[in-house]
Amino acid sequence: MSQANIETTPKRATWLAAMSRLNAVDVVLWAMRVGVVAVVVAGTIGTLVKDRYDAAQWIDFVVFGLTLGAIYAQIALGYTMVYGVLRMINFAHGDFVMCGAFAGYFVATALQRSGFLEDHAVLGMSAILAVSVITSTSIAVLTERIAYRPFRRVTGLAPLICAIGVSFFLEQTFRGMFGSAVKSYPSPSWQRENFDVAGYHIPRIDALVIVLAVFFMAGLYLIVQRTKMGTAMRAVSEDGEAAALMGIDVNKVVVFTFILGGAMAGIAGVFYAFVYKQVYFFMGFTPGVKAFGAAVLGGIGNIPGAMLGGLFLGMVESIGPTLFLDGLGIPAPYQLRDMIAFTLLIMVLIFRPQGLLGEKLAKKRA
Repeated sequence: MSQANIETTPKRATWLAAMSRLNAVDVVLWAMRVGVVAVVVAGTIGTLVKDRYDAAQWIDFVVFGLTLGAIYAQIALGYTMVYGVLRMINFAHGDFVMCGAFAGYFVATALQRSGFLEDHAVLGMSAILAVSVITSTSIAVLTERIAYRPFRRVTGLAPLICAIGVSFFLEQTFRGMFGSAVKSYPSPSWQRENFDVAGYHIPRIDALVIVLAVFFMAGLYLIVQRTKMGTAMRAVSEDGEAAALMGIDVNKVVVFTFILGGAMAGIAGVFYAFVYKQVYFFMGFTPGVKAFGAAVLGGIGNIPGAMLGGLFLGMVESIGPTLFLDGLGIPAPYQLRDMIAFTLLIMVLIFRPQGLLGEKLAKKRA
């Protein structure tokens, strides 16, 4: 027998063994993977062949995708930090975003009526963000102390049901206090202006959201990675019992985690409201679910993963409908952007449940 045959035989045996382990579920999953790839490739080729969109329109899609992605990333950070420390999904986090947006709305409306927001944009935005952050952070800390702490050592579905109950409570409370009508965020003239970059027009509000979101996310990352409290957070995330034995105050770490998550939720709420110009009691649900998907996409429990997942989801949601579906002849493809976002989440959960960057777990929890 030749050397080539000797090397080929083990490889063939390994391939046959792998084929023998295939079952109906594996075949269906592979068929789904091939089908999604085929739709994406066919739609992309069809869109590019039609050549209906010029470079300026693609730039608009990219900028809006980065804007959405930055907002989703900020919300996803709250999910991933709480999960990393407590190993629970805080489904009320999207409603913290809503609370911050409402608080920012009342300040923004008052400043717009007085003309202060028009004449002093920096001070006005600082005041709006400050009030929003204080409101969402306060509600987040109260939620942890009143609703979540009693369930911290409870196993099963009780913590999850509690989080869902808090979500409904906040939504209906704000509905009762401020009504169910959609309120319009003010739109000062400086937000409607554009920046000219290399001959392309970049909306000022989009540039503001992207730059500030990157700044705040970088600050959060430095806090978690470079401060003593951040080190304590990472220790509790790795092994809470061992961290407590080493003298770390777990309750203080948990409260600090909710403070950071609530602050990011308040900032994201103001940004989301300024982009979409609408505030209502149920507004936190959709971005909250998408941000949770972004956290899972990047690897829940992983802070850089949450940032990457949010940006990736925003880009797919903005560019995907046009790039993937327009070439297939689907009318009004942009109306299906939520379908694309959640399809992406489902595919990640099926084929890579640990996310793009995965989660580094201690041996005890691995």
